[in-house]
Amino acid sequence: MQDAFRPVVSAARARLPRAFGTGLHSAYLYGSVPRGTARVGRSDLDLLVALRHDPTEADHRTAHALGAELDAEFAEIDGTGTLLFSRDRLLSEGERYDLGWFVACLCTPLLGEDLAARLPRYRPDDPPLARETNGDLARHLPRWRERIAAADDTEEARRPLVRFMSRHLVRTGFTLVMPRWRGWTSDLREMARVFGAYYPAREAQMASAAAYGREPVGDPAVLRSYVDDLGPWLAMEYARVHGVKAARAGQ
Repeated sequence: MQDAFRPVVSAARARLPRAFGTGLHSAYLYGSVPRGTARVGRSDLDLLVALRHDPTEADHRTAHALGAELDAEFAEIDGTGTLLFSRDRLLSEGERYDLGWFVACLCTPLLGEDLAARLPRYRPDDPPLARETNGDLARHLPRWRERIAAADDTEEARRPLVRFMSRHLVRTGFTLVMPRWRGWTSDLREMARVFGAYYPAREAQMASAAAYGREPVGDPAVLRSYVDDLGPWLAMEYARVHGVKAARAGQ
């Protein structure tokens, strides 16, 4: 981690227990900040919080308020994203090859008991791992179209959607080929590069998505290309190669 981001990480570590109280089990960093590739004033702070109970609407409001507070106070970051899950869900059998893998292999412990000690030792060439991480893209696409349609017709409103969808597509493209590459990474550019080695016809699209995941634009044409071209193709190819992720309750 670069020195520039240590103050905001320290602030997050100090404020999370005050925000969630006894309901907080543990917290983790992921993304460019713990990887050491974050850019001052351009990168966001990504947090995952494990609670001792199922997250409530109040918990989500608390996470949003804390993120807004950190973003306003520290110019070094451009936004804060916080994922909230219960400890039991992260350790559940149903999430063994999805959220469990994410915590164990792609997250850096920030405070509390590290749940990775209670999770398996994962192998990147495990077929269930690829299927259960991102094998549900087809189920996301209708909701993405709804979010695009509901967004205000402004650059500012579309930019977070481009960032989110770009990252999701790049990660999905990477896990599609992860068993053949026999490794993992959380760097968007490397993910796109690895994917492109196996799917050269889509290499340029994925490289662009990786760039927009780091520096998003509010271009509606980019969003249309995701839900009308790259996304549907990727969902079909994923199902062909790995099958479809098992549905979770509520999906």
